[in-house]
Amino acid sequence: MNKHHYVAIMAGGIGSRFWPMSRTNFPKQFLDILGTGRTLIQQTWDRYSKLVNKENIFIITAQEYVNIVKKQVPDIPEENILAEPSRKNTAPCIAYIAFKLLKKDPKALMIAAPADNLILETDEFLKTAKKAFSFVDHINALLTIGVKPTYPNTGYGYIQHDTTEAAPDIFKVKTFTEKPNLELAKAFIASGDFLWNAGIFTWKVKNIITALEKHEPELYELFAAEKDKFNTDAEREAVENIYPQCTNISIDFAVMEKADNVFVIPASFGWSDLGTWNSAWENKDKDYFGNAVVGKHVMVVDANNCIVHVPDNKLVLLQGLKDYIIIDTKDVLLICKKDKEQEIKQYVAEVKRNMGDKYL
Repeated sequence: MNKHHYVAIMAGGIGSRFWPMSRTNFPKQFLDILGTGRTLIQQTWDRYSKLVNKENIFIITAQEYVNIVKKQVPDIPEENILAEPSRKNTAPCIAYIAFKLLKKDPKALMIAAPADNLILETDEFLKTAKKAFSFVDHINALLTIGVKPTYPNTGYGYIQHDTTEAAPDIFKVKTFTEKPNLELAKAFIASGDFLWNAGIFTWKVKNIITALEKHEPELYELFAAEKDKFNTDAEREAVENIYPQCTNISIDFAVMEKADNVFVIPASFGWSDLGTWNSAWENKDKDYFGNAVVGKHVMVVDANNCIVHVPDNKLVLLQGLKDYIIIDTKDVLLICKKDKEQEIKQYVAEVKRNMGDKYL
């Protein structure tokens, strides 16, 4: 393994569309959504520990999740768990780890990736990741991984690329499009030059910092002013000074959609961002009637295409439902039509208005 290769796992999100399993104090990256025996962040750690040295993997998370990370990923060096004092999206998160790594290793190359992606074909993914490292090692490029779409999903962002290769199976990016409507998504699929945006990035650390300086100078200046404190006892104080001043902005908006040196690798490795219960249903084993069930004592009678996630110690008998989400926790029961899942965020907001934070 190359000593200059690093991975930054971003694990600070709340995952509100997976409510009521995903809660503010225990969000989806720490859950075993599909009943595999490993949580999403554990699967992510397993995957990347086959790619780089374990001491070169960092997890950036919210301060309140540090102890959960320690418990679920005991192999990570404690100093490699970076605590963000507030949630400011992915651009500040990436700036933090980039400045830290540049001081540690000026030759560092980094993959930045979410903690909660599902990737079913690990070997194929590792081939893609190695190709990504190799490409950015020899060219000033900001590289993203695009997943070859299999249907017109309206919940994903899309990347359009040139049709001429910049390197074998690597293309210059033309446009980024946030979640399109169905007709536009169908047109993207038909065109053949659009990919799903997996939100997995690779670059030389010095190049992403240069890009931040050019395209998001205010954010760059906040971190640059405190850079001498990184990897010292003063780092925590520096971060707590920086974050309240940061704009809440994604790396996509801050850099990737503005830069002219953005490239993409089209790939297929069984990817899902597992953003919704419907995506969990799509990726879970199902019975003859299309029901995806997590729970040891679930009886299904005349029900089709449902996702059921209930505690192992509870008997649930499901009759007569079609295309429903049924999620039972110790204090909340959710029964929701699958085609209304995008409204779960609104339901959570309504719960907050009417009942406070108790059930969030």
